[in-house]
Amino acid sequence: MSHDVIGIGNAMVDVISHADDAFLDHMGIEKGIMQLVDRPRAELLYAAMTDRTQTPGGSVANTIAGLGRLGLSAAFVGKVRDDALGQSYADGMEADGISFPNAPVAGAEAPTSRCMIFVSPDGERSMNTYLGAGADLAARDVPDAPFAGGGILFLEGYLFDKDEGKTAFRRAAELMHAAGGRAGITLSDPFCTDRHRADFQSLIAGEMDFVIGNEAEWTTLYETDLDGALDRAARACGTVVCTRSGDPVILISGADRLEVAVERVVPVDATGAGDQFAAGFLFGYSKGLDLETCGRMGVVAGAEVIGHVGPRPQVDMGARFRSLGLV
Repeated sequence: MSHDVIGIGNAMVDVISHADDAFLDHMGIEKGIMQLVDRPRAELLYAAMTDRTQTPGGSVANTIAGLGRLGLSAAFVGKVRDDALGQSYADGMEADGISFPNAPVAGAEAPTSRCMIFVSPDGERSMNTYLGAGADLAARDVPDAPFAGGGILFLEGYLFDKDEGKTAFRRAAELMHAAGGRAGITLSDPFCTDRHRADFQSLIAGEMDFVIGNEAEWTTLYETDLDGALDRAARACGTVVCTRSGDPVILISGADRLEVAVERVVPVDATGAGDQFAAGFLFGYSKGLDLETCGRMGVVAGAEVIGHVGPRPQVDMGARFRSLGLV
């Protein structure tokens, strides 16, 4: 089956709960960042959650779900174990209309990945990620069939933490380019770009058609100020996008460089804001729309998800785009 967009990332169950700063301090959770935790720590934090919203997630999986809801044919390549969480993940993606070509793996070494997300009263999110089976995805787990029709490939920087993920990314990019499609990546986290700086730079220069990152990720990747980092990125890659929280988004493609103002929204839960920005941007990108329109779509989609709990849109974003004259 041909797909408009294919995502590859850690198939992770998102478990979202509310928590104040006192709780975060008590539990030793650093506010506002993603922390990796081991299995005992994951079980402890899960038990401490007073309220839970549980959904199939993962950064790029959320982006792919957003694109599916916008009407694109979408697939997500990930790895889950054949445990209860893994089966629910696969079923949940298919129920959302997203093809999940890899069946849950019997006897996988690790349980299905999960992320415990604590949302503060100010909307900030503190993520505690148990990588689990999803982080073991390797080149052998990337099937040929979904790539046959080309389209757009979107990769998750978090998966770059293991050598297996690097091989999976390069295989997927080769398959997509061989089919005439385009490939891109989200940098995901400044800790990822710091740990794997040389590999990220090589991937961007050699195999990526577009890259999305925030200010901290870009400056960490190139170890310089933002202007210098984006200039280096633009020389290496066709399309470069930088989100900057409340400041305008910077978009660069060839000789074109522009900024798109963000929408001011009272934050309820920032979980998924970057994921849905990517969905809006990639929807426009897939349609061949101009750079400014792609950026505006990203901003609108990101603003919607900030206004409620959960990482995926609760309104018809296609209708929202139409009401704003973007399509």
